[in-house]
Parts: sequence; C-alpha cells; structure tokens
Amino acid sequence: CAGGHPPLPRLSPVPTARGQPTAGPRAVPERGAAEASRPPVPAVDFGNAQEAYRSRRNWELVRNLLVLRLCASPALLARHEQLLCVARRLLGQRLFDKLMKMTFYGQFVAGEDQQSIRPLIQHNRAFGVGSILDYGVEEDLSPEEAEQKEMESCTSAAERDGSGTSKREKQYQAHRAFGDRRDGVISARTYFYANEAKCDGHMETFLRCIEASGGVSDDGFSAIKLTALGRPQFLLQFSDVLTKWRRFFHQMAAEQGKAELTAMDMKLEVAALQESVAKMGIASRAEIEDWFTTETLGVSGTVDLLDWSSLIDGKTKLSKHLVVPNPETGQLEPLLSRFTEEEELQMTRMLQRMDILAKKATEVGVRLMVDAEQTYFQPAISRLTLEMQRKFNVEKPLIFNTYQCYLQDAYDNVTLDVELARREGWCFGAKLVRGAYMAQERTRAAEIGYKDPINPTYEDTNAMYHRCLNYVLEELKHNAKAKVMVASHNEDTVRFTLGRMEELGLHPAERQVYFGQLLGMCDQISFPLGQAGFPVYKYMPYGPVMEVLPYLSRRALENSGIMKGAQRERQLLWQELTRRLRMGNFFYRPA
Repeated sequence: CAGGHPPLPRLSPVPTARGQPTAGPRAVPERGAAEASRPPVPAVDFGNAQEAYRSRRNWELVRNLLVLRLCASPALLARHEQLLCVARRLLGQRLFDKLMKMTFYGQFVAGEDQQSIRPLIQHNRAFGVGSILDYGVEEDLSPEEAEQKEMESCTSAAERDGSGTSKREKQYQAHRAFGDRRDGVISARTYFYANEAKCDGHMETFLRCIEASGGVSDDGFSAIKLTALGRPQFLLQFSDVLTKWRRFFHQMAAEQGKAELTAMDMKLEVAALQESVAKMGIASRAEIEDWFTTETLGVSGTVDLLDWSSLIDGKTKLSKHLVVPNPETGQLEPLLSRFTEEEELQMTRMLQRMDILAKKATEVGVRLMVDAEQTYFQPAISRLTLEMQRKFNVEKPLIFNTYQCYLQDAYDNVTLDVELARREGWCFGAKLVRGAYMAQERTRAAEIGYKDPINPTYEDTNAMYHRCLNYVLEELKHNAKAKVMVASHNEDTVRFTLGRMEELGLHPAERQVYFGQLLGMCDQISFPLGQAGFPVYKYMPYGPVMEVLPYLSRRALENSGIMKGAQRERQLLWQELTRRLRMGNFFYRPA
C-alpha cells in the first residue's frame, strides 16, 4: 500500500531441503562412452597472421592499422573531441559521416540500423564468428545535465522535499560529485533516467535489437542494461537492502567463529543463531523458531548464505521484520525506506519491462546478456537477473548474468549463484569480464569514505578471473546445461581456458564455453578460435553515426590503454599486409 514497505521481488525458497537429492543440473547423466570417442580439443594458433585475417580485405587491414595507431597517441586522444567538432564544421555532416565510416565508426561499429548490420554479421558467421548485438546509442548530455538527472532520479520523494533523510549507507546514496556516471568509464554505455516514457522507449529499442539478433542468426546474443529500464533509486535501495542483509549474516558468522571461511563454507548453527537474534529483540523467541524450520532450511541444523537470502522472501514471516543492527549506532533499523505510491509503480514497471524482454528473447531464440554496472547498483541488478534466470532458464540458459572479476567479492558471487542453480534446478549462464568501472569506483570509494570494492592490483584481478573461470569450468564438466562466456581480450586468459577445457574434456562442439571480444579489436584471437570450431562472438554495437559518437570516444580511450601495453595485434596486421603485397595480392578478396 502507498507509504508502506514495498514488496521485495520474489525470492523463491529452495524447493528441496539441503542434504536430500535434487533433480537439478547436477543430475545430468555421465558422458561415458561419448567422452571416450570424442576427438581432442582443437589446437589454436594465435600467431598465424594469415589465418587470423583471412576474412579481412587489404583496405580493412590498413584501416585497422591506422585506427589502432591513432588510438595509441596520447596527444591526439587528449584533443579528439575538439578535432571531431572541427572536422564536422569543415566537412559538413554528410562528408563527416563518410570519414567516420572509413575510420573509427567503420572499425568499431557494425552499422546504422538492423538492415545495414546484416552483411557484416553474415560475413563474420561465414568465418566462424557470431554476434552479440548492442544498440550503442546514448543521450549526448553535458556533465551538468547528467548530474542533475542522476540526483533527481536517485533520491526519494521524501529525501527531495526534506521530510526524510536517507537511511541508505554512503555507497548507496546519490552523490553530486559522481552524478555523471560516464566520468572515468571507458567503454560501457550509460543511461540516465528522465521519465517512464523514456524507459519504455529504451525497452522498445532493446526489443528491436533482440528481433534483429534473432533475424540474422539462430545462436545470437543481445545485451541489455537494467539502468535503461527504470528509476535507479530502486536499484540503489534494493542493493542497500541486499548488502545489509548479507553483512548481517557475516556478523552472525563472526560471532560463531566462522569469519575466515568462504561464503559457501559459512554454515551457522541454527540454535546459536536463534539465540543471537532473540537477544537483539527483533522478534519473540516463538516467532524466531518459526522462521528456522525444516521446511525452509532442511534438516542439517545449519543455515548457509543461500538459506539466509531465502528468508527475506516476501512470503516468509520474517519479511515484516526487515530490520538489521546498525554497526555504528548499535540500533535496529528498517532495511527498506518507505516508497510513495508512484515510486512503487515505477519499481513494478521496471520488473515488467524485464519480463517483456525475456519473453521476446525466448520467442525468437536469442540469449539475453544482462550487463554489469557500478557496484552501488550491482547487487540489485544481479538479484533481478537471478529472478529472470529462475523463470526463463528452465530448459537451457537463456539469461546470462555478468560477473566483474576486478571485484573482491567476485568469487563468492559466482559460487553462490552456481550453488543456487544446482539446488533449484535451473540452468546457470554467466559472462565473466574483468570490469569497466575501476577508476570511477576507486575514486568514489576514497572520496565518499567506504571500502574500495576493487582488487588491489591488475595481477589480483587476473588471479580472481582465473579462479572464477576455473570454478565455472569445473561445474560445466558435471553439468551439460550450464554455459559460460569468457569475455576477454587477454590472450593468456584465452590460453588458460583452452588448457582447462582440454584437461576437463570440454569439447567446443558441446558449445558450453563461449568466447567474446569487441568488434574491431583482437581479431587475432577471435577468428582463429572461430575457424578451429570454438563458439566465439563479437560484441557488435550499432546505431547512427552522430548518436554513437559518445560510445566511440570512450572506445578510442580504451584502445589507448590496450595499445600502450600490447603491440602484438599491430605486428600481426603488418605481417599479413606485407605478405600479401610481396606476393602481388593487391586486391585480396576473402573466400
């Protein structure tokens, strides 16, 4: 009801008690005879320039070299926005568009609309490379406009009119200095909330993107961002709830001397937990005993973090007691702020849009990738994605969640979600990335005053990526319906994956392990993989030239960082181009 606590999105209880047999993905039959007769995992040569660029004409190699060289020039990149403005004034819009299509736009963007991207998609498919379609348009706002929109959409009505103060923790409050979420982000598209009609427009755009993906291939992906589909205030509040609830669990674990265990290994003794909760005065002992029953928790006498999360299901008796102790004040505080009737409707519309997109993806046979975003939105995004997986990943993984491995809690997040999929019997689907928001996240944590969520070093992030990946690959060995997308431009990571696939007997023909790179980058990884029979995809943004320019600007900046540390791609491009010219093959045509 208006002014009350809003219902949380459905958080399904575990269908079978722990310690009893389940009929989930783990129950997949052993591969047995098929394993014995399977051919070995194909070898891939990432140093063979002729094979890597077999799909590219000479002028495309020249463009690739030119663009990557320009992206490696700090002086040019520092002034690239001014240079683009000057070029547009001098050339006029028509010639400027042609120049962009011959250079940066042509390198990193698939085309302007659904029809113009078809030839490139079909061409790449002929050489073994699929597509992840992503409508790359974003609103061209000034920093001041972006900041204003963010502050208005991330604060509640009570906070704006001064009748209430935010009970959310610092990390989950809007801060004017970080209102422009594009700042310090080098590649990801950014959406700012304007109104519900704008969100409906974004949903329609995503629907067209899903239809386009389904229309050009039978194994495509489409990418979406949840910040495009609703008011971000809800994501902040829900993230705050989930984080506080998990922290409450860890606080109870520390009391029981289990603070040093991994998230999946923490199992709280129910009797001691009931005693602790009773002492806090959250509810009567009879009520507390009613929460922790065999029906909800199984017969083990312990509670793990997945059981704990199921306790805040809207159907449990605990949901009306959504309070946790504030570690600073020692007082019990409600988990959820009060929503107005309009805010509750906005939250409902966001969930409805997600449902419409997932149903469309099911209808046309397209996998849906939910992109990761900033850590202050991510707990809610991951939980809402998990709810879609529960509903739509019954027979196969249609919905893929994204895990950013530069986060310190990445391994806990991956292992918990894999275990939940096992218990509940739905198909796990994941995309593993390093992450796109590091500079912004680090600065925000330092200036606002909360713990930096990012791994301390690049080496730590690599180790986390390989740890998460290894865990998921081990799951794939036992679970034929689980899938993972290894989204990485790092050749060492790709080689690590291929090595583990060989050791675990994961053959590319089973299409459990996908690889992904951005369009216009790392063809020397993508095309050898595709030609060897591995499922590999290019992340393909598309949209009108002027509307994709904000994306292109950040893509150029991202390439700057990559090209400073790695010359391998340019060396292979030169090697193949000079080989063709020496042989007199001036007008090479891919076959």
